[in-house]
Amino acid sequence: MILLVEVLLELDLPADEPFAADRCGACRRCLEACPTRCILPDRTLDASRCISYLTIEGRGAIPGALRESVGDWLFGCDVCQSVCPWNARFGRPTADPAFAARPILAAPKPADWLSLSQEEFSARLRGSPLKRARRAGLARNAAVVAGNLRRPADVPALGHALREDPSPLVRAHAAWALGRIGDAPARRWLRQALPLELEAGVRSEIHAALADGAEGPG
Repeated sequence: MILLVEVLLELDLPADEPFAADRCGACRRCLEACPTRCILPDRTLDASRCISYLTIEGRGAIPGALRESVGDWLFGCDVCQSVCPWNARFGRPTADPAFAARPILAAPKPADWLSLSQEEFSARLRGSPLKRARRAGLARNAAVVAGNLRRPADVPALGHALREDPSPLVRAHAAWALGRIGDAPARRWLRQALPLELEAGVRSEIHAALADGAEGPG
């Protein structure tokens, strides 16, 4: 994998020559594998569509047209690197413990991240790059993943997030996810939350979710 770093020095170093060799050739694997098609044919990147940007650096709502493409990526995305022939040929798992996943992150479940308070979030992820997404961002991502997985077991966590989360961003995405699941308990949470919700954006998501789930199961 490629790890980008930046080192700040007080030395006057000569610039390297531009790297002109074309090591991609006719390969298009990353372009074809990207879930949101953010890698363009000219090898530039539309960062506004990149799952890593949407789930880490983006602070607002994930566009509705891209939410399904996020799939089960809770934080970031490595599809383009995973399919790269250079990584497949030379990549080796590292034994460096600094890069090992913490036990709590080995198999993250959306419900685990929807109910975290700010204090719990800070304590659980102290020193982790996942803190870059911030609590509301990670809960937003968890809601989108839950909506894509469509597991009824996630409905209670989504419902509580819709009713109780202090962030309108999280509540809006929880409403979307409940609409995606669309069973009777999910729609019940949506109907109960609607008269209590004051934020116009969240109300809009609830209305859309109820409309989408009108013909759903249950």
